[in-house]
Amino acid sequence: MVGGLRAQDEGREVVLAGWVHRRRDLGGLLFVDLRDRSGLVQVSLGPDWTDAASLEVGHRVGAEDVVRVRGTVHLRPDEARNPELATGDIEVRAASLEVLNEADTPAIPVYRQPDEELPAEELRLRHRVLDLRRPELRDNLLLRHRLILAARNYLDAQGFVEVETPILTKPTPEGARDFLVPSRVHRGEFFALPQSPQIYKQILMAAGFDRYFQIARCFRDEDMRADRQPEFTQIDVEASFVGPEDIFRWMEGLMTALAAEAPGVEAVAPFERLTWADALEAYGTDRPDTRFGLRLEDVSAPLADLDFGIVRGALDAGGRVRAFVVPGGATLSRKQIEAIETAAKDTGAPGLLWCKRTDEGGSGPLSRFLAEGHYEALGLAPGDLLLAAAGADAVTSPALDAARRAAREAAGVPFEREHAWLWVTEFPVFEPGEDGALTSNHHPFVMPHPDDLDRLESDPLSVRGLAYDLVYNGAELGSGSVRIHRPELQRRVLRLLGLDDEAIDDKFGFLLGALASGAPPHGGVAFGMDRIVMLFARAGSLRDVIAFPKTTAARALFEGAPIPVADGDLRELGLRKEIPADG
Repeated sequence: MVGGLRAQDEGREVVLAGWVHRRRDLGGLLFVDLRDRSGLVQVSLGPDWTDAASLEVGHRVGAEDVVRVRGTVHLRPDEARNPELATGDIEVRAASLEVLNEADTPAIPVYRQPDEELPAEELRLRHRVLDLRRPELRDNLLLRHRLILAARNYLDAQGFVEVETPILTKPTPEGARDFLVPSRVHRGEFFALPQSPQIYKQILMAAGFDRYFQIARCFRDEDMRADRQPEFTQIDVEASFVGPEDIFRWMEGLMTALAAEAPGVEAVAPFERLTWADALEAYGTDRPDTRFGLRLEDVSAPLADLDFGIVRGALDAGGRVRAFVVPGGATLSRKQIEAIETAAKDTGAPGLLWCKRTDEGGSGPLSRFLAEGHYEALGLAPGDLLLAAAGADAVTSPALDAARRAAREAAGVPFEREHAWLWVTEFPVFEPGEDGALTSNHHPFVMPHPDDLDRLESDPLSVRGLAYDLVYNGAELGSGSVRIHRPELQRRVLRLLGLDDEAIDDKFGFLLGALASGAPPHGGVAFGMDRIVMLFARAGSLRDVIAFPKTTAARALFEGAPIPVADGDLRELGLRKEIPADG
């Protein structure tokens, strides 16, 4: 391949094929940068070594034409070497050049000057075949290949067996909407595309496949955002006779193996552990970026005597005042602090309380209520900035999480480490839904913590689960848990989620039957492959690590999907279109 040629290949006769990346015509001499998946090489054409017909062809080739070159590898003169190119010490002097296919004028450029901006993303997605020729996207997809291969090799070496689970399956309530597929054979009935292989992998445990994995395609019909796609890839893992520590050990080894494939990424086991409750207390989020400090503190006690309505009202209502100190943050301008406050307000909070301490005293809205003793109690040294929020934790936690991240960037707080791996453990089994009913925090199959089982019906929101997330540099890579393996306990949890026995049997009867057949204790985890590649490649979007992604409007612009379906095709499926009265 063209990108593999080096100085030691001098004198070698080669036949190369690829795309014309760019052409430089100097009259008598002609230079073509030839590109394939492996990289670039400079091809030179001249009257002393290229046949006349090929030289004529060389003057006519255009960008992205597909060509074949026969020639000899030569060292470039010292002054012509290109240290930024892997093949920059050599060139191929072409004896012949053949055009295999002429390309239309590219709708978007593949070759760009270093300071040239990319075309708009929508245009690039419409012309994805050209966009995928860019080195950045090519490298991302090659990294994706290496990571998936490394995952398979590692899990195979640990005794895991890859098993494919169905794509056409049964709708089950797993949190998001299902993509439904009508059955032509069974009119009025529908398959669902899997949101995950969760139930099938638990059934495989009951069937005796005690270590399973799958590079699984999953589908969720949910509202789009920058870090979501309606179809995505998971590294899905499950094992029998295990507890959380077994999963942690295996998966830390997996991440170490994956990191070894990505330049600039490190994973050193064991990873840090933090309970869900402690993560929210210290960072305001269950996926904290622990590369830097700025930990949250409860400052309700030192501020309890303030004659300040916002603080007094929050404490009287049963809330708290929580804050963090930005060392040296007193140098931030009011405009910078307002930007931090805007980040907090974007989470739904009314705002932040803040004050600076300088050698001359304090400044900021909160400083008017503080005496010297308050500064000492808050741990605020001259030159520091305090950012605080008052109210219920459900409001202040996301606000302080956003403020913490914005303050780090504004104040230039350095990272204490480049790679922060964290297991967040003991997630609650339930959380309150919008209507006050219980919903699953992870999913309905999480094993409750044995110490909390006696409160399952009496105080379900206090029940911890044997559930965990893996977080890397503040991004959630995946979730897992030990599963419920006893059918009677699974039924109790489903009842708490509002299902009666008839609904439980209808939706989950096949799972309960498998558990009743003698299911072993089991647990597992699933990692978002797309997100891992995005973070390891330092890409700006999931769309940059997926060959043919959907837009944020859930459209595939290159192939033009989705599309309307003809009425006749719908009738075969027992369906018809209904147009809303308003349009």
